[in-house]
Amino acid sequence: MRLLSEFADKLPVELNAALHAEATPEVRREQVAALRQALAGVAGAEELLTDADALVEKSVWLIGGDGWAYDIGFGGLDHVLSLTENVNILVLDTQCYSNTGGQASKATPLGAVTKFGEHGKRKARKDLGVSMMMYGHVYVAQISLGAQLNQTVKAIQEAEAYPGPSLIIAYSPCEEHGYDLALSHDQMRQLTATGFWPLYRFDPRRADEGKIPLALDSRPPSDRWPRRCLMSNVSAA
Repeated sequence: MRLLSEFADKLPVELNAALHAEATPEVRREQVAALRQALAGVAGAEELLTDADALVEKSVWLIGGDGWAYDIGFGGLDHVLSLTENVNILVLDTQCYSNTGGQASKATPLGAVTKFGEHGKRKARKDLGVSMMMYGHVYVAQISLGAQLNQTVKAIQEAEAYPGPSLIIAYSPCEEHGYDLALSHDQMRQLTATGFWPLYRFDPRRADEGKIPLALDSRPPSDRWPRRCLMSNVSAA
């Protein structure tokens, strides 16, 4: 922006104003193209023209599993979310170490049977979402594609638009769960319906509007499927 201000008198007034206003990446790229055309051949503008692409806001997403987010990489994740940088984090939560045979992680629920844990986990899982809500400035959502597609899309869109750090925790099917993965969508619906995997969105911007930041998107738990659903999911049994 410093370089842009130095050459403001060389640009059309409308273009200069537009470059200082908010815009979608697509619109900003068009504005950058117009900037390059307007400053072509202008003495001293080489540095600005070289760095002009930096005017297009970047969408930064960090994607990892629950072993990284809850355990071995939690320190880094917590540090990033404690700041105010515009970074989005998507956690693919399988509730276990899927890549190494299904050992328990801090995301593994109480009672779950895992590799080297045949008697069931004796401690409850870490609630990563609630922990990050405590900062007050982090957008947090818990989603399940098979349970509610619209809620999943809405949460991702809100996280992308949020001007600060965001965390999305996504239920992720895994062969270690013990059910036929061809039935993943049905299993996702049942896990949300029983209350095992609630869906929510925590948006700090709602507080500025006098609203409660937390929106619970899933319905109250139903007793329609509990035993059949939970017993078919080894990680939840």
